[in-house]
Amino acid sequence: MELSRLFVSDTCFLSPPIRYSSSPVPSAFFAVNRRRRRRRSVCSAFNPDTLIAGGDAGVGEKKHDEDLKSWMHKHGLPPCKVVLKDKPCHNDSHKPIHYVAASQDLQVGDAAFSVPNSLVVTLERVLGNETVAELLTTNKLSELACLALYLMYEKKQGKKSFWYPYIRELDRQRGRGQLAVESPLLWSESELDYLSGSPIKAEIIQREESIRKEYNELDTVWFMAGSLFQQYPYDIPTEAFSFEIFKQAFAAIQSCVVHLQKVSLARRFALVPLGPPLLAYQSNCKAMLTAVDGAVELVVDRPYKVGDPIVVWCGPQPNSKLLINYGFVDENNSNDRLIVEAALNTEDPQYQDKRMVAQRNGKLSVQVFHVYVGKEREAVLDMLRYMRLGYVSDPSEMQSVISSQGPVCPVSPCMERAVLDQLADYFKTRLAGYPTTLAEDEFMLTDGNLNPKKRVATQYVRLEKKMLHACLQATTDFINQIPDHSISPCPAPYAPLLK
Repeated sequence: MELSRLFVSDTCFLSPPIRYSSSPVPSAFFAVNRRRRRRRSVCSAFNPDTLIAGGDAGVGEKKHDEDLKSWMHKHGLPPCKVVLKDKPCHNDSHKPIHYVAASQDLQVGDAAFSVPNSLVVTLERVLGNETVAELLTTNKLSELACLALYLMYEKKQGKKSFWYPYIRELDRQRGRGQLAVESPLLWSESELDYLSGSPIKAEIIQREESIRKEYNELDTVWFMAGSLFQQYPYDIPTEAFSFEIFKQAFAAIQSCVVHLQKVSLARRFALVPLGPPLLAYQSNCKAMLTAVDGAVELVVDRPYKVGDPIVVWCGPQPNSKLLINYGFVDENNSNDRLIVEAALNTEDPQYQDKRMVAQRNGKLSVQVFHVYVGKEREAVLDMLRYMRLGYVSDPSEMQSVISSQGPVCPVSPCMERAVLDQLADYFKTRLAGYPTTLAEDEFMLTDGNLNPKKRVATQYVRLEKKMLHACLQATTDFINQIPDHSISPCPAPYAPLLK
């Protein structure tokens, strides 16, 4: 048996800075775990021709097999204005990925397609009972884990499954987005090194640990979901599927699931044939798949010519989420951001007073600052207001801060220099943590033969570094506003902590 791929008070805390001048997947996906498969499993009839084996060209997909769109029309898809087209893959051994394109000229407001609910996979369908669905998804398991488990079982049925044409299409895509790159959740350790220096690497590892926790709860889903229990009474999930196979399935479902609005909890996460990953995500697009009476519909937000790929909105997600969830980054993503965490020093004798002042001004003792692209100066200014509080050391000054009703707590030049120096050192340290410089990244991206995973990783860290450089430049600009650069920074035994 061949393994098959799939889815894969305004106080000094808030006062402005003193102005001194006027200048302003390699392994199988959704495959049966051969090492742990029982003889009595219903997948005993599963054979290499059931689905695309390994996603390789010419394997497992026969000419007489019904294509996805034909199957959908046969089962209730009304006439639509799109067609599936091929996009060559960087790996010649893999089939080209499909994408949805306009089959005729479209205008703003046109409905490109409307997929009936009978062709949409939701928890309502998977679990059969909305009460059970709500119980499971508000406890230890996510909707993604439930959907992944369902399609893993469906795959085991091969062509007997109603969803065979859809699963085969997901096999073909191999969990790849329109850049033909899988989620970093499926990258090897050496490939994850492309992201060295970036916090996203630790985030990916943490996400994998969360997926493992969900894997360990799969047997609970199988037991509580009546439809699965009746269909597969002997196939205990953790015996039928290894963690690696489940992770691949989870990543693939993550890359194509649609979050529907204004529907019940059991229907809010949906798998929609003709939806992602066949649709390309774009951050500046406002078109989205919408639940209407008995269907999921896509109304376009821009004109299209025949053959143009159809795009949808990916939501207000930073590039870190786009990369982990979908395997791509958006160079023009206005929602892209960095995270800087600042914390008041708990060893400070005045920690509780400072904590109270911070809370009074809408901040926490451990505060996360979101640095949005293009708004780095504003973010640095917000950090300065917070950090000045941490630098107050004189008890009388602290009492003045607590009791003040206006900007009555001046910031001395030496304190301002100390705060700015700490921020500048922080940004320099983060930049030094990358194995390559921004210039080296830009040069690397000119290589047309660059490995696709390395390309998307380099695009990501390059955008991250550009924001850090902008933060450092804003900090330097504030330093340059201090007229006397010979001023030594004030000592700060309990300076805030940055990470």
